[in-house]
Amino acid sequence: ADAAEELSLPDLDLLHDPEDELLCASLLDVVQATLGRAPLGTKRCSRLLMPAQLLAQVRTELLRLACSEPCGLRGALLDLCVEHGKACHDVGHIAVDPTVVPTFQLTLVLRLDSRLWPKIQGLFTSGPAFTPLKLSTGFRVIKKKLYSSEQLLIEEC
Repeated sequence: ADAAEELSLPDLDLLHDPEDELLCASLLDVVQATLGRAPLGTKRCSRLLMPAQLLAQVRTELLRLACSEPCGLRGALLDLCVEHGKACHDVGHIAVDPTVVPTFQLTLVLRLDSRLWPKIQGLFTSGPAFTPLKLSTGFRVIKKKLYSSEQLLIEEC
């Protein structure tokens, strides 16, 4: 009877990959460290912080986009961008597992809270060397398969 119960798992559990879960946690640590040293101006740096809600949403989205890939999240290249208005600042490129040939590329576009922009402009001329700034909870993920000519998948969250 126990074996039969184990087979009737909900669909979400079938997509659950413990290895990808651990990988995603360490990937998000790298993302946060990269944001922590993002050069937003020539002289000053700001420590960009991901609110807990944003972290949880990004984690869910990365795992969902990776579950259909042959190597899962291990086959991902992640480009990290921070957007404000029409400008998009490239802040990092992360190979999730450098020992695996990448099968897909994810571009994670995070947004600065528009209310913070005047404060950021002030950082370029004066103020402390590091100032923590929270990102908006809205983000966009662009998925591009590297092994086929399928169209880009753009997820807006």
